[in-house]
Amino acid sequence: MLNLIEFGKRIKGKRLALKMTQEELAKKTGYTSRSSINKIELGLVDLPQSKILSIANALETTPAYLMGWELDSTPSPDITTVPGIFIPKKKRLPVLGNIACGEPVFAEESFDGYIEIEDCINADFCLRAKGDSMIGARIMDGDIVIVKKQDMVRNGEIAVVLIDDEATLKRAYFYPDKNKLVLNPENPKYEPLVYIGEELNSIHILGKAVAFQSVIR
Repeated sequence: MLNLIEFGKRIKGKRLALKMTQEELAKKTGYTSRSSINKIELGLVDLPQSKILSIANALETTPAYLMGWELDSTPSPDITTVPGIFIPKKKRLPVLGNIACGEPVFAEESFDGYIEIEDCINADFCLRAKGDSMIGARIMDGDIVIVKKQDMVRNGEIAVVLIDDEATLKRAYFYPDKNKLVLNPENPKYEPLVYIGEELNSIHILGKAVAFQSVIR
C-alpha cells in the first residue's frame, strides 16, 4: 500500500476529477463532516478496509487503485464527442522504393511496406526521398513523399518525373512555346535539369507530390 500521504492524494485527485466536494464525499461514505475527508486527504488517518472500499465506490474507482496496487482503471473519455475535436480517418498507401532528390536514379519500383495517412489526402502511392536537392521545400533525405498519380502538373508544382528509366523529384516548369521543360531543385548547389524538343519524348510525369512525412532524426 502507498504511504498515507500518497493514499490521500489519490483520493483527493479522484474527488476533484469528479468535481465532488469534501462534504459530498463525506455524505456518500458515512462521515458526519468534511473535516474527516480533509484529514484522510492530508494523510492523517489510517482507514480500515471497509472504509477504503466505501470511498473507492463513491469515487468510481477500485480499492487497488487507491492503495497503489494498479493504475487508474477509469475509462478515458471519448474525445470524439468533444466539440471542436476532429479525429482524421486514416488510410494505407504503399511505399514504392526511392525517388531521387539530387541526380536522377534508376527507377526501381520496389515495394517498401505501407504508411498511414489522413483519409482526406487525395494520393495513390508514396516514395522515399533520397538526397538533398529538395531541402528548400523541407523534403529531407529519407522522408516519405506522398504522391497523387497524374501525367501533368502545373508550373511550380513538385513532380515525380521519369527520365528514360531514371526518376527524380523536382519543381516542374513547362514552356510549350519553346517546347522546353525545366526541373528545378530546391537547393542552390544543384543546377536545373533542362530538356528541349525531342528530349521531351523520354520524359514522363508520374505524379504530383501532395504531402510528405518527415522521418525521426
